[in-house]
Amino acid sequence: MVLPHQGIDIILGMNWMTENDAVLNIGSRTMQLKSNVNGKILRVRMLDQKNIEPTVNATEIKEIKKILVVCDFSDVFPEEFPRLPPGRDVEFKIDLIPGTAPISRRPYRMAPNELKELKTQLQEQLDKGFIRPSSSPWGCPALFVEKKDQGGKRLCVDYQPLNAVMVKNKYPLPHIDILFDQLVGARVFSKIDLRSGYYQIKIREEDIPKTAFSTRYGLYEYLIMSFGLTNALAFFMCMMNSVFMNELDKFVVVFLDDILIYSKDEKEHKEHLRIVLTRLREHKLYAKFSKCAFWLKEVGFLGHILSEKGVAVDPSKVECVLNWNQPETITEIRSFLDLAGYYRCFIKDFSKTAKPMTSLAKKNDKYTWNPNCEEAFQSLKKSLTTAPVLAQLDVTKPFDVYCDASGNGLGYVLMQEGRVVAYASHQLRKHKANYLTHDLEHYLLGNTCNTYTDHKSLKYIFTQPELNMRQRRWLELLKDYDLEIHYHPGKANVVADALSRRAHCNVLEVRPTARVICWEMDQIEMPTEQLAELYNLIIEPTIKEQIITAQKQDKGMAFIREGMDEKKRACFTLDDQGVLWFKNRLVVPKDMELRKKILNEAHTSMFTMHPGSNKMYQDLKQKFWWTHMKWEIAKYVSECDVC
Repeated sequence: MVLPHQGIDIILGMNWMTENDAVLNIGSRTMQLKSNVNGKILRVRMLDQKNIEPTVNATEIKEIKKILVVCDFSDVFPEEFPRLPPGRDVEFKIDLIPGTAPISRRPYRMAPNELKELKTQLQEQLDKGFIRPSSSPWGCPALFVEKKDQGGKRLCVDYQPLNAVMVKNKYPLPHIDILFDQLVGARVFSKIDLRSGYYQIKIREEDIPKTAFSTRYGLYEYLIMSFGLTNALAFFMCMMNSVFMNELDKFVVVFLDDILIYSKDEKEHKEHLRIVLTRLREHKLYAKFSKCAFWLKEVGFLGHILSEKGVAVDPSKVECVLNWNQPETITEIRSFLDLAGYYRCFIKDFSKTAKPMTSLAKKNDKYTWNPNCEEAFQSLKKSLTTAPVLAQLDVTKPFDVYCDASGNGLGYVLMQEGRVVAYASHQLRKHKANYLTHDLEHYLLGNTCNTYTDHKSLKYIFTQPELNMRQRRWLELLKDYDLEIHYHPGKANVVADALSRRAHCNVLEVRPTARVICWEMDQIEMPTEQLAELYNLIIEPTIKEQIITAQKQDKGMAFIREGMDEKKRACFTLDDQGVLWFKNRLVVPKDMELRKKILNEAHTSMFTMHPGSNKMYQDLKQKFWWTHMKWEIAKYVSECDVC
């Protein structure tokens, strides 16, 4: 919203408010600022400017008939799919390793409500012509997985046995950084998302029997490409490239079912958009209008924000970095640097800034968080919020490379015409940090991948005969990838998963938002008619708060405190609030209900996914301590029905 500035003495911009940690309270119309003087909190009353007519900068239009060019192609955006897709040059093929015999597996057991849903979805797919009854010698078990965005269940097939004997298709997927290089000079953007892209490709006639799947109600086979087939992504990318071959790298970027149209001006974009929609109409490919956007000055695409200025960090993608609490262990420091390091090309002197933290993360160094580490930690988080927009690479223009070398490391800046294209830096040290990439799946799709884990049980997930619902969801995700899982002992697994580690260390302090609460209440059919009712919900104290309360009521804690007074228990300490700690680990009193709650959170929550007893102990001992802790964890895991 753009406002005229007459009569306003000062405008507080986003950069200034970010730098000073401004907190807006819309209800009280106040702003809170953190003062650098004596730690006081300043309160600023918001200006009440009357008689100002707001000027809207952009409006999102949700009706096809009101969008230029798009209004002529309403048939490309149907509400529902037609029947079978048309015949195309590209059809899904299932080529098997020579000598392979048909494989058949019995159906999975399902709950009564799942059987009811199975009947419904089978009939729907029969009516649409997507499946048909089968007498094939092949057969893989059907299963349900949860839908992420819409709720409910999606009928899928565990094609694990079939995938194992399929010849892998190596059709290449484009590299994301190369896609961005094509956008130089673009000022107008549109993006199109195909509707259930897999269902828009037919299976080669002779391969249809191989897709047979077994259910409680008989054997069926797919006529269209199904979820869970390992070569599906390669075939889909092949089809999309063949459709837009003449437009690729001119004004179209395609990554699987995401289509980006870019132009230098609106006149050019009008023609480009018409060409793309005509291609979709000619090939009878259908898009989902609610996921499309047109005539944009900037667009979110594959985890970045693209505009005429260049490529910028998508704020939503670095939110987890910005909310990261101060690391308390070397492992947490490495996790933070791993995740933040993906955006190092946006941050000048990333390695030099991070040096106090990376030095602390070296093996065998004593962990001491000092002011230099805190300054580096806050500086990196701040740099991500104020990261510059990188210019688009133009290979027709000369480059300028600025280098700097010092005892701390090396720094580089790649520039064109005075604008930064990329930053790079490297510390002069022996240890090599391994930086995770945002949207990592984009790089793994279509490539052979060896996956190493310290959870030994996962090694056998592809050969396990019986699967529970959670394992089915894992398999549904993994079957899109050509990967092999290897067991790697925890001590040797130095490449830690940054997000999963952080999720664990903060899982005991998660607070649901109002929207999540409403969704969860809807799931159990609890009415949510008035928003005000939500504020009457009582939020349970955190685990830490419950432990502190239990310490005050436990007689054993008093015995330990007496020993501390006599200097017989040097490992125990008391903080300013009187909370008892054992070597910087919170002491959990002998409250079996409380201990069971901690074990349950660390083992069965959606953030942990049933780790083994050793891994669970290694994770929990960083935060908590109690007598016989390792034995209790092993006993708890051994009694878990899911494991």
